[in-house]
Amino acid sequence: MTINEIQDEIIEDFTDLEWMDRYQMIVDYAKKLEPFDPADKTDTNLIDGCQSKVWFTARLQDGKIIYRGDSDAILVKGIVAMLIHVLSNHTPKEIADADLYFIDDIQLREHLSPTRSNGVAAMLKQMKLYALAYSTL
Repeated sequence: MTINEIQDEIIEDFTDLEWMDRYQMIVDYAKKLEPFDPADKTDTNLIDGCQSKVWFTARLQDGKIIYRGDSDAILVKGIVAMLIHVLSNHTPKEIADADLYFIDDIQLREHLSPTRSNGVAAMLKQMKLYALAYSTL
C-alpha cells in the first residue's frame, strides 16, 4: 500500500466516531505497537520537543525504512504507532515527499494540547530526517 492509501484507510476508520471512540482507537494502535528494545531507550533516540518521552529508531532494509518507536504515555504511544504504520516500509524518497494529511483530516491536532501537537510535529520532523539521511546512501 502507498502512504496515501494507508492514510485514507485511517481517515475512513475514524470517520463518524465520537472523540472518546477516536481516543480509544489511538490507544488500540498503541497496544499493537511492536515491542521497543529497552536498549534503544537512549538520549540519542529521544525526540526533543515532546511533552512525554518518545523514542524512535530507523534502519534501512531492502531499500525501505523500518521505524520503531515507543513512548511512556499511552496516547502518545498510539500516535507513534500510527505514524509508524503510515511511514514504515517505504523508501526514503516516498517518506521525504509524503504529505501527512491524515493528522488534520481526523482532527487529531485540534484535540491535542499545544505541547502534544508540537510533539507530533517533532516526531514527524525526526522521521523525515531519518528519510533524508537514508536517501543519501
